[in-house]
Amino acid sequence: MPPHIILASASPRRHELLALIGIPHDVHPADVDETLLPGETPEGHSERLARLKAHTVAGREPGAIVIAADTIVVIDGAILGKPRNHADAATMLARLSGRSHTVFTAMAVARGEHTESAVESVGVTFRKLSTEEITDYIATGEPMDKAGAYGIQGYGATIVERVDGDYFSVMGLGLLRVVQLLARVGVDYAFAAGVSVRG
Repeated sequence: MPPHIILASASPRRHELLALIGIPHDVHPADVDETLLPGETPEGHSERLARLKAHTVAGREPGAIVIAADTIVVIDGAILGKPRNHADAATMLARLSGRSHTVFTAMAVARGEHTESAVESVGVTFRKLSTEEITDYIATGEPMDKAGAYGIQGYGATIVERVDGDYFSVMGLGLLRVVQLLARVGVDYAFAAGVSVRG
């Protein structure tokens, strides 16, 4: 019998990515406090949240294997979360325009009391955007529910000039890393055969 796998995220992109590699799963989002702690680095913040999301759902779903993730955009040492409104999105996009920034995606896999986690760091460079382009992009609605106010898998693909690292991590879930973390908690991935549990 295949393991019961839960994705602790409401992100449609993460759901689609797990489905892309044939991992059947249920979606049970974790509602956690995402406040940055004093002295916390962006990378540490992202990993803590991914682990917290995994633990939160695992506590409600004994026996399940829980996959969680957290993605943040960082430029000039500042974390850009999801925009509060259109003006906030415009400010973020203007800041990213013509520059490179870093996307940190942390992933955590929980099986019982055993949790494994890792962080992927990816460099992303935007082309220069005009004020009109920023306004038009925001009008699509795509930026409003995404860290850094853009989605690389949608219209945002036309504003990203270069990606240095794992593309799927920029989307929100590094698939290679997830498979590796699953293996570390005793869950093997076998392409079309899906996943199976060891021990």
